[in-house]
Amino acid sequence: MTPLLLVLLASGPCVYWTEGVERRAALETAGVKHICVAPDQVAAWRALGFSASPLTRPELSSREALPVPGITARAGVASSTRSPWVVANGWRFMRAPAGKYAYTVPAGKAALASAEVFAYGADAVLTIDPADLQSAGTMMAFFESLPPLELRTVADIGVVDDGTPITGEVMNLLARRNLLFEVLRAPSPQFKVSIRVGSPEYPLEEAADPSTFARKIRAQLTDEARSLRVFGSEVVIARLTGNAKVARLHLINYGGREIEGLRIRVRGSYRGGDAFVAGTGRLQLADQVVADGATEFSVPRLATYAVIDLK
Repeated sequence: MTPLLLVLLASGPCVYWTEGVERRAALETAGVKHICVAPDQVAAWRALGFSASPLTRPELSSREALPVPGITARAGVASSTRSPWVVANGWRFMRAPAGKYAYTVPAGKAALASAEVFAYGADAVLTIDPADLQSAGTMMAFFESLPPLELRTVADIGVVDDGTPITGEVMNLLARRNLLFEVLRAPSPQFKVSIRVGSPEYPLEEAADPSTFARKIRAQLTDEARSLRVFGSEVVIARLTGNAKVARLHLINYGGREIEGLRIRVRGSYRGGDAFVAGTGRLQLADQVVADGATEFSVPRLATYAVIDLK
């Protein structure tokens, strides 16, 4: 486990809002409470009960612009048998946890972008389509409904970050395959697998094919040693946190369609659990089994985001 603590932000991402207080009803109806506004508007919005943060347009422009999360077509790839290409930003947040980020997302994407920001505790501003105000507000209300927990991030693999795009792509592929990693400054004996791209064990030529490289890492780690496995979907990305007694699992569905009966395996013996599913509420985990030092269970329903607490 990484020594760094994950502290979940109570408010989640900040919605960039350029209209005046006369448009407060739109935000109130949607339940959006955390907004970023021009500095001279902050006092007025706060007086109305909003969590308003100052943000100038140059400050917004200076933030790292993130790609729209979801599933996208790959140029030149038409085969329906290939794995879906997931665009997700969690690895970016892990690589630079102190970074400041910005999304500009089309209609239908605000809830998904909000979920990945919240799951990784990132500092991000969302510019959203007005049609998404309600979905954004509903997701943010879900964040606020979760029991607060402060837990360590679980990782099985160390990745030494040299700052290069190829190492970033390795992180991306590991995250998409739910191979839990920690970003390191130097190799660490803490991890069975500690990757430094360009070393004799992990030559640059191998890393140039990140998909094959990720398969190599999985084989070195072995599935038996993995802290987490997700069965039945290639479009769900997970983040696992925990301590000696409890674990919290974040599940983000990038596919855009509801998934039923997602099967999860978490290393460790947990006898109880709660599933908090955005848009559905609290659900019981199905078919929970504890065996061989691991806990398996099914999540009955997953639309965009769910948080699983295991005890």
